[in-house]
Amino acid sequence: MGLMDGLIGGLVGGELASVVNNLVAQHGGVSGLVSKLESGGLGAAVQSWVGTGANAPVSSQQIHSALGADLMQQLAAKSGLSTEELAQRLSQVLPEVVDKLTPGGTLPR
Repeated sequence: MGLMDGLIGGLVGGELASVVNNLVAQHGGVSGLVSKLESGGLGAAVQSWVGTGANAPVSSQQIHSALGADLMQQLAAKSGLSTEELAQRLSQVLPEVVDKLTPGGTLPR
């Protein structure tokens, strides 16, 4: 997973890179993360991230809701951020991360 680690680290940097890597790994890769976000109510937004057009924005509240309070608490504890701050940061970086991990608008198999 070295290439993905490098890509995520280059996009989000620092402590947030390990949180995003962990989030992707916990869901079995970017496909699993996309499924989790879609089932959490972010289907249209996530499909824009996967697709080749502009990435639709999401709010920190939408990210928090889609990932769930328990997972957000776990990730926040690992990052040293509050759940609110983590949700805000994830709402800014996840669209770009998913976009870059789905080149050509296709999910990796």
